[in-house]
Amino acid sequence: MGQKKLFGGRILVVAFEGWNDAGEAASSAVRTLHDHLEVFALLALDSERYYDYQYTRPTVSFDDDGSRVLAWPTTTLYAPLVPSPRSTSVADDAGLSVSGTNVGNVYLLLGVEPSRNWQTFATEVIDAALAADVDAMVFLGAQLADVPHTRPTTIHVSSENPAVRGELDVERSQYEGPVGIISVLAQAAEGAEIPTVNLWASVPHYVQHSPSPKATLALIDRLEEIIDVTIPRGTLVADAAAWEESINQLAADDDDMAAYIGTLEQARDAVDSPSASGEAIAQEFERFLRKKDGDGESPGPSRSE
Repeated sequence: MGQKKLFGGRILVVAFEGWNDAGEAASSAVRTLHDHLEVFALLALDSERYYDYQYTRPTVSFDDDGSRVLAWPTTTLYAPLVPSPRSTSVADDAGLSVSGTNVGNVYLLLGVEPSRNWQTFATEVIDAALAADVDAMVFLGAQLADVPHTRPTTIHVSSENPAVRGELDVERSQYEGPVGIISVLAQAAEGAEIPTVNLWASVPHYVQHSPSPKATLALIDRLEEIIDVTIPRGTLVADAAAWEESINQLAADDDDMAAYIGTLEQARDAVDSPSASGEAIAQEFERFLRKKDGDGESPGPSRSE
């Protein structure tokens, strides 16, 4: 894979649980990176300032000593233990590794979408990114859509930055409507002259209540092309296959569900067909953009879809 010039330095990969995270696809992708990189918590944002605990409640669990401990919703910025543009491999306990020319420069931001004070939240995050000399930011999201689970997961890539659009051959999002915290952060980052790119996975809306390892896998596939690292998949490939098979079994026992999935497959295949006209594809994209499912924003298609 070729190194992307704008994403060849310190890169902050961002995902949030909640409205931007259908099927937990985006947050799971960043957790996969967290599990395989040697990183430490550089900053944990004050939960009292940004979260409504009646909306996002703390959780209780037992620690290794059997004591009950509370975990409060927050957002954490992780930094590499030894940042280095010359680092080529970071080994983990399982013998897997994240590798590539930029592996020592990957920072992570992972948390729960805040309930309040979004502008202050964005300012604090961007200030921390600037203090860490972050060169670019990659935002991961996932939204529910009219897509079949049996086809490859669509990843929409967009950017508000003209240089990024030119280098990655992607387009600007045409979406208008309600947004999540990653859109607020992306705009703040661009205002601070940090280039950004957005990756959104489309998750079948008829399986919205279960995690989607297939969408997580698709995000990781696209992410590693942009940030120039190779990310271990672990059990994701097997989990994605099992997820798809479990839905196939549900559809086999539900004629209405099977018929609906068949309709979605026909629509997807028509758009993907080499003989599809530009007008037909444009109409399908416009239909996608108009759809508001209430669980996430539609970021608009990439040129490569």
